Amino acid sequence: MDTVLLDGKSLALADVVKVARRGCAVGLSEQAKAAVTRSREYVDRLVAEGRVVYGITTGFGEFSKVSIANDQTELLQKNLIVSHACGVGNHLPEDSVRALMLLRINALSQGFSGIRLSTVQALADMLNAGIVPAIPEKGSLGASGDLAPLSHMVLPLMGMGEAYYGGQLMPGAEALRRAGLEPVVLTSKEGLALINGTQVMTGIGALTVWDAQNLLKVCDIASAMVSEAQNGVTDAYISDIHEIRPHQGQMDTAANLRKLLDGSERTTRSGQIRVQDAYSLRCVPQIHGASKDAVRFVSDRVSIEMNSVTDNPIILADKDMAISGGNFHGQPVALGFDFLGIALAELANVSERRIERLVNPALSGLPAFLTKQGGLHSGFMIAQYSAAALVSENKVLAHPASVDSIPSSAGQEDHVSMGTIAARKAREIYFNTSRVLAIELFAAAQAIDISARPQHNRLGKGTQAAYDIIRAAVDTVVNDRELYVDFEKVAALIDSNAIVEAVEAAVGELL
Repeated sequence: MDTVLLDGKSLALADVVKVARRGCAVGLSEQAKAAVTRSREYVDRLVAEGRVVYGITTGFGEFSKVSIANDQTELLQKNLIVSHACGVGNHLPEDSVRALMLLRINALSQGFSGIRLSTVQALADMLNAGIVPAIPEKGSLGASGDLAPLSHMVLPLMGMGEAYYGGQLMPGAEALRRAGLEPVVLTSKEGLALINGTQVMTGIGALTVWDAQNLLKVCDIASAMVSEAQNGVTDAYISDIHEIRPHQGQMDTAANLRKLLDGSERTTRSGQIRVQDAYSLRCVPQIHGASKDAVRFVSDRVSIEMNSVTDNPIILADKDMAISGGNFHGQPVALGFDFLGIALAELANVSERRIERLVNPALSGLPAFLTKQGGLHSGFMIAQYSAAALVSENKVLAHPASVDSIPSSAGQEDHVSMGTIAARKAREIYFNTSRVLAIELFAAAQAIDISARPQHNRLGKGTQAAYDIIRAAVDTVVNDRELYVDFEKVAALIDSNAIVEAVEAAVGELL
């Protein structure tokens, strides 16, 4: 696979996925190497001249008032990392760790951090070698950046802490040895350059945004299948009504539904069976579309943050300045990740309501709980329970983290973003929502089978492709069986993006 060449300014979400999930290697552009070298030369000059600069010749946080002698520089940087590695909880998933390592390297490659080129290269070598630092998921306030988790990232670089190598957890020094790498001894400014940034929250959030973009297409596919199972009224999807309320997501969703249902004999027009559908079908463009617009907004914020310098102090060598600012503060993306969680939770909300419309005979006109032998068999009764439980959990998780702040460092850091909590919550909401959609897709395929008629039975071009790939993975439920096995098979189709790929092969790219 081609190497992703980093310059600090042009990293895309697709690049993050290549490195985080597909093992693509990273390298530094010549421009980046030159910029990093210039920045480091300036830091060396500051140290030689004995200037008072935060984090270079002083302590950190409240200890910025304490001057540090030149002969204590290396010990200062080591102490910074070991004292800040205070994370707790389960380790972050491998893809999240690889993403945050990539983003930290990318930020450093702009040349405003004062780190040695050899240290940046050592971090890239560790990533390319497949060493995955063991990073506890909890412990970051989101300002000054992701101090605790990024410190756990740095420990193995120094031959300390723990890391996964070849899927096995081991001491960081052993992981380096097996990969043929040497530990790094950090010097002035380097510890701070490695940990003072927003890359943990941004790495987790970037992967969630990527997955959310695909999940939004799955939502449209699922709703189209439910519409066919219910002989839905397609008048609500015509372009005319959406063009006069031109939210982009709404128009895109309506266009997707028209494309998915093209050629269907299962849908109806207003007045044929009923005048209009319930909101969970009629308002799909408005509901899904609003979430699409929200995800698009968050994606823009993430793209900016992925290509930003977020540490402290900022080294402006060309202007002979080392500025202690606040680029490490996670607020610009913390708000976005809370918004992302809310947008994803709404997708699960409406999906569960469509599931209810399929299993409830008072609403569906189909056999209760999608089984023809109700009583002896429970069918999809408890499937709806599970979806409802996930939706309820999402409502708790959707409470914004970014509205909270607890002062730290003796009041020096008196407002923090909680952005990493927001990113982790959004990730959990994404998981829950993907499983609700797996249940909806499975239930929709079951309803299509039960409602089959001798005539007027053809599905739309897009929904037929979705139905076929689902049925290749799971059979129609005739007698009660362990449905969780089927749910996970459908969920795997979502996770791999196989459903979207199959549908887009049939009808073209969805919006």
